[in-house]
Parts: sequence; structure tokens; C-alpha cells
Amino acid sequence: MLDDKVKLLKFVDTLNIVAKMNSLTPGNLPTPFAYPLYIMAKAAGPACNLACDYCYYLSKSELFGRGRTHMDDATLERFIKSYIEAQTMPVVQFTWHGGEPTLRRLDFYRKVMELQRKYAGGRQIENSLQTNGTLLTDEWCRFLRDNGWLVGISIDGPEEFHNEYRRTPLGKATFNKVMAGIRLLQRHGVEWNAMAVVNDYNAEYPAEFYNFFKEIGCRYLQFTPIVERKTAEGSLASGITPGGQLTPMSVTPEQWGNFLCGVFDLWVREDVGRMFVQIFDATLAGYVGAEPGLCTMGRHCGHAAVMEHNGDVYACDHFVFDTHYLGNINSQSVTEMMMSERQQVFGASKQAGLTEQCRKCAYLAMCNGECPRNRFGISRTGEAGHNYLCEGYHRFFAHSEPYFRFMAGELKAGRAPANVMKSDLFR
Repeated sequence: MLDDKVKLLKFVDTLNIVAKMNSLTPGNLPTPFAYPLYIMAKAAGPACNLACDYCYYLSKSELFGRGRTHMDDATLERFIKSYIEAQTMPVVQFTWHGGEPTLRRLDFYRKVMELQRKYAGGRQIENSLQTNGTLLTDEWCRFLRDNGWLVGISIDGPEEFHNEYRRTPLGKATFNKVMAGIRLLQRHGVEWNAMAVVNDYNAEYPAEFYNFFKEIGCRYLQFTPIVERKTAEGSLASGITPGGQLTPMSVTPEQWGNFLCGVFDLWVREDVGRMFVQIFDATLAGYVGAEPGLCTMGRHCGHAAVMEHNGDVYACDHFVFDTHYLGNINSQSVTEMMMSERQQVFGASKQAGLTEQCRKCAYLAMCNGECPRNRFGISRTGEAGHNYLCEGYHRFFAHSEPYFRFMAGELKAGRAPANVMKSDLFR
């Protein structure tokens, strides 16, 4: 595992790379891209063996009609070839997502690697897989370990929290199966991180939530708040659709702020440099003047798209709507779609759409108005398009500011941010 010094050096290197993105705007993007672009691939489409109550993706099956939701070999090859050709960096990162990507047999992913080797052109290829973990086996884990795949596991905390919304189509609990998958990964030495959804229930217990992940040996933790709305017709509302009714499992801004502060207080006292929480890394990036590696907190959107099993490409995983359709890999290249006017406008709209309250906020560099999908609120001056979670983020940024300023100072001086745990801030 990486020690704190190595982690620090890798983080500095990351900041140097993403800092180059600060001067880029949708109007002056080079051809081809001078920074990494990402297209999350849905190998099994919206198919999944679970039926989580808050899932925004299962409903997307209506876009494709009946029939198979598996990517065919021709589409796979065109995607891999075009995706690699579009990159200008020496490392190319593939992300396989779902639905549930392990519904595809291992033969599919062996084919993936065969095609990656065919078209790599001297580049280093890396793969990651986001899974619910319930279908992992020894064979799967040997493949993942032997080929250096990073695995993201979806788990929402302790058993009671996880089982609240993450169940099978028949309503059965899934926690034990997910934990069995995690233990398999650990037994085989597969690198993994946890991706947890924060909802109306587990948001009330930040200490229990965070300590659980420490106890199971998780060193890399991501979490994302559930904010979903439904239209009067019952379909999910997109980020650009006004109105809609929040679903019962969505977090409130107050809950989100309290949750972030609660987790942060535990982390900053004991685990800086030992446990890596994505949103805290992203916040620190804001304090040192670099764009974070978390797209929701970045200045611009548009460099991370999604491809469905049939080759359809959309602007973002959370904007799989007709208005954000970019084309199909079977008729257009990755560069053509990602450089298209529609995608450039989408990317620029994140900054262009900021409310006056956001523009004047002391913490704008930390969140940049967060994800556009959550901009259906009203600002203090009555301006539409304000981020629904703003109040929660503002509370967290104000609460954590002294600690992040100290860590940013250490990082700029070439020292470990973990020194904050020995600082006078705790006296």
C-alpha cells in the first residue's frame, strides 16, 4: 500500500496535471484533447441483479426498448479503438460501470483486454470496475488481481443502513453478499475502494457510517448524496427540468452539511494520510488552486461522458436524456462527440449558469456550484438555478476551513498534509 509520502507525491503530481486544465475553456479546447477525457462504458447497459430504491439508472431501460442490453463485439472494438485514439496522455483509463457490469461474463472482459493491447499504441492501459460486489467469485478476483484492475464497491455503510434501500428485486437484503464480495477482494489482494450513497437515513449517523468503513479495512472512500426528483408523470427529472418532487430518500441540505462535518471531524483528527476521502481530497485541491479530480466540484463539465451498451454516448452519466445525446460510437468517433458544439456548451454551462450568490461566495473555488443536476433551488435573492445542497456545502466549508488552510500550507511547502493532526488547531 502507498505510504503517506508516496501518496503526497502522487497527489502533487495530480494537481500539476489538472492545473493545466484551468486555462481551458470550451471555446479553446485543442484537438485532440490536451488532458484526459473519460467515457464510462455500460457493458451490460441498465441491467442489474439488484433493485435499489434510489437507483436513477434502471429506468433508462425505457430508452432501449425490449431485448438484450449487452454490448456487442463490434461496438466494443470501435469504442476501445476510438477512445484510445482520442487520448493524448500516456495513461488511458477505462471505467466499466452499470447497471451491474459483472452480469457480463469474464470472457467479455478478457476480450476487452485483448482489444486494448491491440490498439494501445504504446500507451499504458488501466481499468476500473464499479460493482455491487454480489456476483464476485474467486475466478473474478483472480482476474482482477492478475490484471491490475481497480474495483469500486457500492456499499452504503453498516448492515442496517445498507439494507434500507439496497435490496434485490424480491426485496431481500444484500449486505451479507456485498461483504462476502469485499472479503474475496481482500483475500485475493485486489485493490478496491468503497462508493457509498448518502441518503435520508444514513446521513443521520456520520460517526457510525465512517467508523464502519475503517473497521472493514477501507482506505479509499467516496460518497455521493442522493438528490432525486420526480416529475408529475412519475419519471426522473433532469438537472435542467424545473420543479418536480423530491423523493423521500433524498438528503436535505441540513443533513448533508451535518454529515460532512461529522465525518470530517473524525477523519481530520485521526486519519489524514491513512484514509483517503474523495470529497476531502477535492476540497484540498481547491485550496491549492487546482481543479479537483471530482467532476462535481470542478470548474467545467464536459470531459466525462457515458456510453450505453448500444454505443449511444451522452454528455454525462446523470444526463442520459435526449437533450444531451452526443451520437453513437458506431457512426462517430470519440473525438467528434466530445469536441461537438453540444458537449462544449454543456461543459461551459456549469460556470455560465452560476447564480450571483455562487459568484460572490467565499468558497466558490471549492465547489464551483457543484453538479448542475442539483441546480433546481432558489438563491437568497430569488434567482433560479441555485444548487439545492448549497447550504450544506457552505456549512462544511466554513467548518473545515482552518484545517484545510493548514493542510494546503503544508502541501505547498512539500510537507505532508497529515501534519494537521499534530497541529495547534486541536489544542
